[in-house]
Amino acid sequence: MKRRRTACAVLVALLAGAAASGCADGTDGGAAVRQGPAAGQQGAAGQPGAAGQPGTAAPPAGPALAAAKAERLEREQAARVAAAKKWGLAKVPLPAPAPPAVRPRIATREGFEVAGGESLPPVFTTVPTEERVVFLTMDDGAEKDPELLRMMAELKIPYSAFLSDYVVSDDYGYFKDMQARGVTLSNHTLNHRYLPGLSAAEQRREICGEQDKIEKYFGKRPTLFRPPYGNYNGDTLRVAKSCGIKAVPLWAAEAFPDHMEWREWDQDLHPGDIILTHFRGREDWGGSMADMVRRVMKTVTDKGYAVARLEDYV
Repeated sequence: MKRRRTACAVLVALLAGAAASGCADGTDGGAAVRQGPAAGQQGAAGQPGAAGQPGTAAPPAGPALAAAKAERLEREQAARVAAAKKWGLAKVPLPAPAPPAVRPRIATREGFEVAGGESLPPVFTTVPTEERVVFLTMDDGAEKDPELLRMMAELKIPYSAFLSDYVVSDDYGYFKDMQARGVTLSNHTLNHRYLPGLSAAEQRREICGEQDKIEKYFGKRPTLFRPPYGNYNGDTLRVAKSCGIKAVPLWAAEAFPDHMEWREWDQDLHPGDIILTHFRGREDWGGSMADMVRRVMKTVTDKGYAVARLEDYV
């Protein structure tokens, strides 16, 4: 036992000397001194390392991470200020909050029901949310103003387009460009007809036919549908559901270049309200699409709201 203890002490001393020698001359000294994690083991930052290699450095944390976030937010705000000035907005648009982790449950608005409609796509004018956000939507596609695409992209204002093929088909490329900028293209029928006056078969051609067109030219079948003039019946909703529609957003307010029109009695915006406008120009309403955006954004911002992306909530 005594001899074994002596041998162990000698071995420990030899190893200690080898380690000290390796540290002194900058080499590994023959032992596994300063070696990184073996393959399959975790490095200092929780990252796997190869044998003989140090682990990956940890990402910034604490004050450094907060400073980086603050710097990013400052840059984004500066970009919003510059864009608002460039496009002649009265005020800088408010940034929208992060999308909800879980989309709210959408139900048909009271008074908008159809018989047997419990299992049909909900019809609504406002998204249930407590956030001070509203949603901007544009219908048909008659006016194809390139200035609108640049303006909305630079201002980073989200909007949704509800297309009718009879006015879109002369320039699908304009709406492909819009889609490439992050805009969702949804269904507003083939020919913008008054749907309650049509048979179920005729409504199927209008609604499902537009589904087919949008899928063919833009690669994705819509899940949102807006009936022309906001008019529909039970056949409308049954047909829409049969060809992939999940929800029917109408609107609570409508925007023009020189005024707003309201559905609600108090003539005001509310959290989650959907705003309607149209692809129109000077020939139709005495102002450009940019004029309309300036008007609606002044109203929205003055009332303390941000514009959010409808498809993040529905």
